[in-house]
This record gives sequence, C-alpha cells and structure tokens, in this order.
Amino acid sequence: MNIANRSDIGKIRSVNEDQGWAGQLNDEMALAIVADGMGGHQAGDVASQMAIDAFREQFQHNVVKTSISLSECKMLLRQAIAKANDAIYQVASRNDQYYNMGTTIVAALLSKDQAVIGHVGDSRAYRISGEGLTLLTEDHTLVNELVKSGQLSAEEAAQHPRRNVLTRAVGTDATTEIDIESFSWNADDVLMLCSDGLTNMVSEQQMLETILEESASLETKAEQLIQLALQAGGDDNITVILLQASRGGTA
Repeated sequence: MNIANRSDIGKIRSVNEDQGWAGQLNDEMALAIVADGMGGHQAGDVASQMAIDAFREQFQHNVVKTSISLSECKMLLRQAIAKANDAIYQVASRNDQYYNMGTTIVAALLSKDQAVIGHVGDSRAYRISGEGLTLLTEDHTLVNELVKSGQLSAEEAAQHPRRNVLTRAVGTDATTEIDIESFSWNADDVLMLCSDGLTNMVSEQQMLETILEESASLETKAEQLIQLALQAGGDDNITVILLQASRGGTA
C-alpha cells in the first residue's frame, strides 16, 4: 500500500487541532484515520490525539491475521470509534478545561480490493478512479440537513455562516451514531481522507485534477492539495491522507 500523510496548521489558527495517521497493519491491510478536533483551551488537539490513540490501540491489539472478513472489519471500525468516543467523553466530563471537547473521525480499513469507511462529523472520504471523484461520506452538519430537506441549495450551503456546525461528533456525548460503509476498489484507485480545511477551500475539480496527475508521486499530490488550500486562504487546519494499492505513483 502506498500512503501519503500531510497536515498543515493553515494561516489563521494558532494550534493544529487536526490529527492524521496511516500505516500498514500487516502485509495485506492498512489503516488510516483523520480526526479534526474541537473545543476551547486547545482541547481540540487533545480530542483528536485521543481518537488516534484509541484507534491504534484497538487495531494493534486485534488485527493479527493477514486477512479478516468484511463483517470483522466493520465491527473493528465501529468498536474503535466507540472506544474513542468513550475515552474523550470521560476526560471531558472530569475536566472543566476540556468541557464539551470532541472531534470528527473518518477512518478507513483497507485491503487490496476492499475498503471499509467509519465516519462521524464532516471530515470526508473520497475515491478517485477513472470514473472521477466520488464522495463516500455524508457530512453530519446542520447545513447538510438543510440541503437534504430542500431548505438550502448546495451552493448556499457552501457559503453558509454556520456550515461548520456539526450534528454529530465523537466525544461530546456518551454515545454517538456511527456511519459504516464498505466498497470494493481497484489497484489504481486512490482513497483520500481529509479534514474540512481542505474541502472548504479546494474544489472537487481541483482535487480530481491534482490526484490524476500521472507524473506526480502520491506524496507530491498530497502536498499540492495542502498548498491549494493555503493559496485559497488557509482558514483552517488542513489534513490529507492518500492511499493507493498499486505500485504506480509511489512516493
């Protein structure tokens, strides 16, 4: 598995509350996670780091086989997100400085031909293939609910002053609803996980053109996406993880 992982504080924020991690679990499987933290007094970076820690602990203890079934993959992702939710909620409940802290999570468990996505919040997963760019997750935001109900257009939602208000997050409540999706993928496909610091600044067309650039390595493509977000204003922390099963486009 080829993996590129990039994060930038952006031009406005004083702390990077995003966290990203990706790596091989064994010869057949890889794990990636992006967490975009929130909360006062720098609690957001605590929440996102706790999410990463919960995931790594969950999978280091449980993934020992070279391959596991689709149902096992889904179960492990769901358990990892629930574990992160419980850990963050317990710390926030016991410490005033961490009151109401939380994080988004988008995570992927991948084999050579299969991917499972676990998701809470507005960090996103995309698949880039010969058919174009496909959004694999649904934002858990107030404006997305308004779009779904017909009260806002997609164009209006993109500029709405409350577009970052989440309807679900990890750690803000004792339990959280978790979306789990699975799909098959080809060796030449690219999977991208990212925080909204990218998607609020860079168009899907720009993402597609950057990732389909044949002469660039996966690392270069991730860095180019970061630079596009910075050039557009860099209003938020920006995190991008790209994964590809094939040998093409290696870093």
